[in-house]
Amino acid sequence: MSYDVLLHPDADEFLRNLDDKSERIVRDNLRKLSDHPYPGRGKGDKEKLVIDGEERYRMHISRRYTAFYDVYEDRDEVRVTEILDIDDAHERYGY
Repeated sequence: MSYDVLLHPDADEFLRNLDDKSERIVRDNLRKLSDHPYPGRGKGDKEKLVIDGEERYRMHISRRYTAFYDVYEDRDEVRVTEILDIDDAHERYGY
């Protein structure tokens, strides 16, 4: 099964503000969610979390960034809602 990977406008803006190499690395890793969005499947440091009472997923990318996303099975979509520097993600969510 393949999922469409969609970016929230804030996540897309975060990517556009990165240098070219970092943007390419992050986008390449996000594309992997198309085939393997769940932890334990495929490559990548992914984890299922409960944030503010809701299930969400996170993926660490290159030990520098963290992407938060939701999986919608009924639509075959992965929606990347937020991308942060890894330290900012740990401060904000405690993970």
